[in-house]
Amino acid sequence: MLTDLSVLQLILANLALLAGACLQGVAGYGIGTLSVPLLFLVNPALVPGVAMLNALVLTVLMMVRNHGGIQFRPVRYAIGGNVVGTGLGALTLMALSVKGFEFAFGGLILLAVLLSVVGIKPRLNARNNLLAGAASGYMGTITAVGGPPIALVYQNETGPLVRANLSAFFLFSCITGVIALTASGYIGVAELKALLLTCPGVVLGFWLSGFLVNRLPFAALRPIILTIAAFTGVAALVRGVLG
Repeated sequence: MLTDLSVLQLILANLALLAGACLQGVAGYGIGTLSVPLLFLVNPALVPGVAMLNALVLTVLMMVRNHGGIQFRPVRYAIGGNVVGTGLGALTLMALSVKGFEFAFGGLILLAVLLSVVGIKPRLNARNNLLAGAASGYMGTITAVGGPPIALVYQNETGPLVRANLSAFFLFSCITGVIALTASGYIGVAELKALLLTCPGVVLGFWLSGFLVNRLPFAALRPIILTIAAFTGVAALVRGVLG
């Protein structure tokens, strides 16, 4: 329960969000892939509501930093797909029990890891933007990890383009995700209170990323990040079985 968060859990949650926010500030995405699995391990109640709220805070900060290069037009198809995927994700959450959520969370986290390692290189076009946006919306609503599908489409683009356009996409997806999670009962007063206690990690991580852009070895960190995510996916599936 969020009302039972200990001081140690709050410290660990802030550190997890700091690391994810710093990574996303450098690479354009990462708070979901890195922070959400860690938050689940700290306390499953932090996912997906508190994680999504913090992602929204980070996205606003990213928009402010990258406002000069942001273009909604290149990601308009992804945004359209995101609406559909988010709606389906919200309906899925409404139908899931606690055990069912842990199964879905674990399975989708492992799918996110798989998408990140299979080496698929889709072309950056309208159809793939639409499909990636829908997949991102669905996965992001249930797990708060919506980055891998859309990141696949932009993996061959330059850093500034990725950070700017993905900021535009993630702003929209976070807003729709927050609306969907509120409607499905996963965001309420308790989550808003937890946001106030955990967002300092996001702000500090974002600030640190300004010094690490083009310096942080994202490629070297990638295996570690994916290993953490995979471990968490398995842990969630085990929790669902042992429930």
